[in-house]
Amino acid sequence: MASVRFTGDYTTWAEALAASTDYYLPEFVERTRQAVLKVKNGEAVYERDSVLFDEIQHSFPLLAGLLRAALEHQGVLTVFDFGGGFGTSYFQCRRFLEPIRSLRWLVVDQPGHIEQGRRDFQSDELRFFSDSSEVFRDHHPNVLLLSGVLQTIPMPYDLLSELGSHRVPYLIIDRTFFLASGVDRLTVQHGPVDIYPASYPAWFLGEKRLIQTVTANGYELLLSFNGFDDLGPDDEAFYTKGFIFRLIER
Repeated sequence: MASVRFTGDYTTWAEALAASTDYYLPEFVERTRQAVLKVKNGEAVYERDSVLFDEIQHSFPLLAGLLRAALEHQGVLTVFDFGGGFGTSYFQCRRFLEPIRSLRWLVVDQPGHIEQGRRDFQSDELRFFSDSSEVFRDHHPNVLLLSGVLQTIPMPYDLLSELGSHRVPYLIIDRTFFLASGVDRLTVQHGPVDIYPASYPAWFLGEKRLIQTVTANGYELLLSFNGFDDLGPDDEAFYTKGFIFRLIER
C-alpha cells in the first residue's frame, strides 16, 4: 500500500483546497459503505477508512471515557459522534458497550453519508443527523466524540468552541494530528492512491492551543493518550494524540 504524504504549509484553507485534487470522492464513500455493511452484517470484523481488518484496533482510552460517562449517568450513554461517517466508531466499540442500560449513538457527517447512513445503518441505537442543531434539539448527549475529524475542518478551533458551548459532560478527542513544534500547519494530504486516490486539506494542530480552547469552555483535562496513527509530513516532527475532557460543574 502506498504511503500517505503531506505537503505544503498553506496560509488559508482556500489555498490548500486549490492545491488539492478533490475533497469528496463518491466512489470512496461507496467503498466505505460496502465495507461497513460487511461489519454490520457480521461478514467482517472491523473497518477503518474503507479498509477491512481481521481484528479490531481498539482505542482503549476511548472505551474508558465512554464507560465512565455511562457509569456517571446511571448506565445511559448518548454519544454525539461529529464526523462519524457510517458509524465506524460505533461498530468498533459496540461489543464493549453491550452491558450499558441505554445506548444512543448520534452521527453528523457530510450529506452523502447521512442519506446513505439512514438508509443502510440506522437503528434504535445508531442514528444519523444533518447538523449539530438537529442533534441538540432532540437529544441530550453526555459524550461529544471527535475522532480523526478536527484535521479535516477549515476552522477546527472555532468548531471546538461552538460545540463546547453546548456543555456536553464529556468531550473525547481521538486520532488527531499535532506537530512537535506546537504550532498549526495547514497541509495537503495525498492518498494513499490504492485507497483514496485524491488529495485534500489537512491540519496539524498545536496541542497547547487545542487544550486551551477546550478548557476555556469550562472543561478539565482528565487524560491525554498517544494515538496509533503514524502520519505526518516528512520535513517536521509530528505525533497523534487523544484527550478526554470532563465538564466542570458550575
